[in-house]
Amino acid sequence: RGPSCGQVTRGSVLPKWAVLVAGALMGAGDVIAQQLVEQRGLHGHHCPRTLKMMGIGFCFVGPVVGSWYRILDWLIPGNTKVVAVKKVILDQGGFAPCFLGCFLAVTGATNGLSVQENWSKIQQDYLDALVTNYCIWPPVQIANFYFVPLQHRLAVVQCVAIVWNCYLSWKANRM
Repeated sequence: RGPSCGQVTRGSVLPKWAVLVAGALMGAGDVIAQQLVEQRGLHGHHCPRTLKMMGIGFCFVGPVVGSWYRILDWLIPGNTKVVAVKKVILDQGGFAPCFLGCFLAVTGATNGLSVQENWSKIQQDYLDALVTNYCIWPPVQIANFYFVPLQHRLAVVQCVAIVWNCYLSWKANRM
C-alpha cells in the first residue's frame, strides 16, 4: 500500500499540495509586501510581480525546500533534541545560505535583470537577508525538526514564511 495524500516517504515525490501551498504563500507574501510594507494600494498593486513570486514558489521554493527536508531527514534521522539541533546546524549553516543566494538570483532573473545587474543586486541584498534569516529561522526550525513530522514540515515552514516571504519579496523586488 502506497503513502496517503501528503505523506512523504523515502523515494516518494513531493506532495502536490506542498508545492501548491508554497506558491500560494509566496504570492500572499508578495501581496502583503506590496500592500502593507510598500503601501501601493489596490490600484498600484503590481499583479505580474505577484504572479512571478507565485511561480517562484511553485517551481523553485516548494520543490527545493520540500526535497531538502526529505534529504535532511535521510541524512539525520530521528527527532530527539540533539537530532533537531544537528538538523538546524546543517539547515542554517549549509542550506539556507545557498538557498537564499539562489532565490535572489532566480528572482532577479525573473525580473529581467542582466547577469551583471543581478550579481550587483545579490551583493547588495544577500548579507542583510542572511542576517535577517538567522534572526527568524533557527528557533522555528528547532521546533519544526523536533515536534513536526516530516510530511508536515514544509507546511509549517510556509505558514511561518508568510512574514519571511513578505520580507523576501520586498527585498528582492526593491530596485
